[in-house]
Parts: sequence; structure tokens; C-alpha cells
Amino acid sequence: MDIVKAVVTAASRKQHTLPLQVLIDSDGVEKPVLMIIIEEALRAGIQEIGVVVCPGDEEPYAEASGEYAGRVTFVLQAEPKGYGQALWCARDFAGDDPVLHLVGDHIYVRQSGRGCAEALVRAAEAQSCAVSAVKASHESLLPYSGCVGGKRLSGAPGFYVVDEVMEKPTPTEAEQWLMIPGLRAGHYLCNFGMHVLTPAVMIILGELLDAAEDPSSVWLSDALRVLSRRERYLAYEIEGQRYDLGSKYGSLRAQVALGLNGVDREEVLAQLLQVLATREANRREG
Repeated sequence: MDIVKAVVTAASRKQHTLPLQVLIDSDGVEKPVLMIIIEEALRAGIQEIGVVVCPGDEEPYAEASGEYAGRVTFVLQAEPKGYGQALWCARDFAGDDPVLHLVGDHIYVRQSGRGCAEALVRAAEAQSCAVSAVKASHESLLPYSGCVGGKRLSGAPGFYVVDEVMEKPTPTEAEQWLMIPGLRAGHYLCNFGMHVLTPAVMIILGELLDAAEDPSSVWLSDALRVLSRRERYLAYEIEGQRYDLGSKYGSLRAQVALGLNGVDREEVLAQLLQVLATREANRREG
């Protein structure tokens, strides 16, 4: 399986400005978040990137793409009809090809070796099927993510055969349907916000949207649950961290992570220590 296309969803009306924020990347250079995400995809061998945006966002997003604008195709989600429908809008761009899917309001950081996207793409190419990046996470994070259940793939460390997918399950639902043998108690495999999707996913999304009274109720997790019953579908436990820019202090946490993982690590550490030392000194004086 040759993966050369990526789809980035960035059309949420509440969070569509987040990819336009400027952060200092691990190379010490100021960049829009969108450019950081594009470079993450390019390091994975991606050649074409489709970005799903709100109507009217094409110009600022093209500017945020910088030197990579020529590789970007903008796909419009004309109305705010949810995450699943936003991804489905990119069906013509995806065509009959598998795609790497990223979300536009997440920053992905891996301390060494391949980037997160590159690791996932290589994993999907090796297994020749759809693969979702997942992270073992405490049950307190269940309200914020889709989760998968299944069993470990024999002879392939880090891979799981998926037999169940749920969007934002309750702890009771997770305990009943998403338990993974070998994980710590109270931990489940939560989506990392990064997937390699086969063409079947777009077909399934179309079917679900046609049948739904409210298109905004259709999630990618719904399509992945159907996919797990139609073709081989795996989860891959990835090394690294993701930072949701839309969460409280999300941009701050992402910036600190990029700084600590980059060329200015020692400077960033020194500044953080200085802030903490000043805070402690003020507390004692107070």
C-alpha cells in the first residue's frame, strides 16, 4: 500500500482559527500550526494534502501553508454538519487511494526517531490495511476521544486487531466493550487523532450520512466500527504525544513540548526553571 495523500480536517466553526496560530517549531522557527502539520505529513512521504476548510478560509489557509501551498488542495465543507461529514467532503480528493488523516487542531510530538505520522504510515504500509494510531490512556480521558477494543496481533508488537470502536464512551461502556488484555487497570486505547484510511471508509461514511437524520451525529468512529466488520483494520500504539490546541492551555502545552523537543531545549528548560524559581521565591516572601 503506497500512501501519498493526506486529508487534514480544519472546518470546525468553533476551532477553525486554531491552525492559523503561530508557534515556534522544534527547529526554533516561528510557523503557523497548519505548516507544522503539513511538514509532519511531508516527513511521512506524503505528496498531496487536502485540507477541509470553511468557505472563506481558503486565503488565510493558503498563506499559512507558506512554501507548501502548491501541494495543498482546499476542500470546502459548505455547512457545519460535523466531523464525519467534513471528512467525507474530501472523497473526491482521496479518490481510490488510501489517505493519512490528521486533524488541524492537534500538534504531534515524538522525542526521537521518526515523526508520529511517519511511524503510522510505515506501520500501515507494512500491514497493508487501515490503521489508527492509539495511545493507552486513563479512563478520565474517555469523554474526549474515540476508543477501540480488540486483541493484540500475534507476532507484531504494538498492533491490535480492532473489533469495536466507540466515540466518547462512558467508563461502564468502555469496561464492557473496550477492555484490552495486558493494559493497566482503568486504561483504554484512545484515538491519537491520526489514521491511515482505506477507500472503504469514504464509502461507509457516505452510507451513514445518507441514513442519518442529523449528519452532524456521524463520527469517524462510526465508520471505523463498520470498517472493522468489513475488512482488516488495526490499531497501532504509537510513541509520542498529541496536544489538542482547543483544550484548556492546549496551545501552551504544545509550545512547551515543541520547545523541549527541539534545538532550543536547553534555553527553554532554563527559562522554565527561572519561572518556577521566581514563583517559589515570591511564595516564600509572601
